[in-house]
Amino acid sequence: MTRAPALFISHGSPMFALEPGVLGPNLQHIGAHFDAITAIVVVSPHWQTDGVKVGATAAPETVHDFGGFPPALYSLQYTPPGAPGLAEDIVAMLSTAGIEARLDHHRGLDHGAWVPLRHLRPSADLPVLQVSLPYDVTPARAYALGAALAPLRERGVLVIGSGSLTHNLYEFRAPIADPDYAKAFADWVGDAVARGDVAALIDYRARAPHATRAHPTEEHYLPLLVAVGASHPDDARSLIEGGMTYGVLSMDSFGFGLQDELMAQAA
Repeated sequence: MTRAPALFISHGSPMFALEPGVLGPNLQHIGAHFDAITAIVVVSPHWQTDGVKVGATAAPETVHDFGGFPPALYSLQYTPPGAPGLAEDIVAMLSTAGIEARLDHHRGLDHGAWVPLRHLRPSADLPVLQVSLPYDVTPARAYALGAALAPLRERGVLVIGSGSLTHNLYEFRAPIADPDYAKAFADWVGDAVARGDVAALIDYRARAPHATRAHPTEEHYLPLLVAVGASHPDDARSLIEGGMTYGVLSMDSFGFGLQDELMAQAA
């Protein structure tokens, strides 16, 4: 079986569901070619728990875990099948890697999962489950979680870290005098990903320009490290163009192990 890719997808705000921008069509093009994918596993900042939980719901509901947005957003549904058997395998896999995990039989899909998946796989025909981020996760431990999930790719399972490349919601939809800081941070991350500089990506708080401003809290950055951890040294590392929304929310995303010709067509 061909190794499935790993992805980091910037989902920005929930409005990405209604405003595909630059990234939405690129994701749709990529996802339309996932003929060999057997299931999708998503790690999102919107499911944080004590320890790691793995969603084992047979038919996960669409969770509208946000407020103050247009009514049309709350009517959207994304209802793929779940994967309870795969969830059990993941709990065992994580345990073998020294990461204690337990099943959750009730959790639906939060907007960090279903919003980007509406673009990536609008048919909702592939089984989807989520793995939570622990409240106390560090960048190094997020990377380790991704590494523990990496063997899933050999089974055709797409591993997605869904976050935001920049995520300062204090500046969301506000007039900012110096929005270029967000691009500077996003460019730094893109360069580190292209070089495969894992140490820099983990130590981004000390090394990246404007890191604290780009991420006042870390939870939307950490899924990137999950995706990097799930990558292989021989993976092609690809930038998936996303542009900048609301002036300061970078939607740039990354693929690990995507086919070069597919990326050329997506750009």
